Amino acid sequence: GCKRMSEINDIAAAVVADMNGAPSGAFSQPFTAVLAYLPQYELADMKILHVTVVPKGVVVQPFDRGACQYDYAIDVAVQQKLASTDPATIAPLMSLVDQVADFFRLRRLTNYPSAIWARTEHPHLYAQEHLEQLRQFTSVLTLTFRVIR
Repeated sequence: GCKRMSEINDIAAAVVADMNGAPSGAFSQPFTAVLAYLPQYELADMKILHVTVVPKGVVVQPFDRGACQYDYAIDVAVQQKLASTDPATIAPLMSLVDQVADFFRLRRLTNYPSAIWARTEHPHLYAQEHLEQLRQFTSVLTLTFRVIR
């Protein structure tokens, strides 16, 4: 039968490693991605750009006789306190989110090559309430990596 596996933590760590090991120029702004089990939306210093990788969940289903398909969802949160909510201030952060999405498209994770990118979801471009109440840009991508075994 199909078992739920704790490998989601290894996959999330591999996502962090690939971003932090990306070639120069892959992203328009420098950052160090960190692994967290809860996204920290009220970090002490939000003026610097935060990229947080959070294991989200797994969907397991039969693949064929004797094999199972594991779809691991990993959230990547891009957050920064803004000097203003001017579109010119927000645009570079939106671009960065797009670059992260592009970076993982069709990627096999370096440290977890059996995990293959399956899809990227970005239902809310940014959290409007964070922008209104905290003057903070928060955007969350959900990356899904598939393992079959």
